[in-house]
Amino acid sequence: MTHLWVRAEQRPNEDRVGITPDGVAALITQGVRVTVEHSTPRAIPIDGYRDAGAEIAPENSWPGAPADAIIFGLKELPEDGTPLRHRHIMFGHAYKGQPAGQILLERFAAGGGTLYDLEYLVDETGRRVAAFGYWAGFAGAAVSLMCWIAQQSGQICPPVSTYTSADALTADLADRLAATGATAPRAIVIGALGRVGTGAADLCGRMGMPVTKWDMAETASGGPFPQILEHEIFLNCILARPGTPVFVPAEAKTARRALSVIGDIACDPTSDFSPIKVYDRTTEWDAPALRVHGDPVLDVTAIDNLPSLLPVESSEDYAAQLLPSLLALQDLDQGVWARALADFETHIAKVRS
Repeated sequence: MTHLWVRAEQRPNEDRVGITPDGVAALITQGVRVTVEHSTPRAIPIDGYRDAGAEIAPENSWPGAPADAIIFGLKELPEDGTPLRHRHIMFGHAYKGQPAGQILLERFAAGGGTLYDLEYLVDETGRRVAAFGYWAGFAGAAVSLMCWIAQQSGQICPPVSTYTSADALTADLADRLAATGATAPRAIVIGALGRVGTGAADLCGRMGMPVTKWDMAETASGGPFPQILEHEIFLNCILARPGTPVFVPAEAKTARRALSVIGDIACDPTSDFSPIKVYDRTTEWDAPALRVHGDPVLDVTAIDNLPSLLPVESSEDYAAQLLPSLLALQDLDQGVWARALADFETHIAKVRS
């Protein structure tokens, strides 16, 4: 019997989950055994999972799960260096040359486990079957606007925290923006036709911000792109990959510009292919903005679990997208799971060589 073990997230400020109680009930109906760990911060309460028929396990007990269990989580595992013996479903961030990703692959090599990377669950056309993209874009644009608002009073963005809904978030932003007395800033979104870009543009629209929407056609020349510097906020919604143009070169720090906030929503600063060359590390909830230049001011915000700003909406949306693939877990040799396994085997072979 296939056994799915839903672990608690162990990263601070991570309240999301990749499956809802209704999804658990559907899996159990298909003959899948489901265990769900307690989780103090999870946005969806444990009682719903219990009522759906899941077995309930102590928080963070997954290392002791049966060897045949498939461990399902979203974000990083604790970086304790222990070998990983289970099959894991998670965002590994390990295939683009990220230093932490290489360490993760070494742990899988040491323990004999397997990574089914959620970023590489794709259909026959190569499109991801499930993504948090829309809510990442929405939340990333919101935090970028918070950074700009803070700049209007000579400050740097204060800590951010979760909201109960998108309406609560936009209401808070409207109050903050009104308090500045300033005209809403102009934003440029690159990747505007994708899920992330759509979410970012929607937030800007709700806040009355003029938005320039760019996608592949507008960036096909490979740059440079001086138009980016003419906007107060730049929202990068393009995943770093070979051939991605540089949107913001290092010399932009001292260039003549209106640009004062970069929201790197794709958030891959350690990748060799990062299109934003003015910063080299992610930011955190308690310090969402990294000031990379002081005069003129330039802040970068790059939080890599942005959808957790709206944990209920983003969890329910993602879980609905992913559920059809989870219902196919009993046939890991086919479809999305086979493709994800092939990606893992390609990269783990480099670690073992």
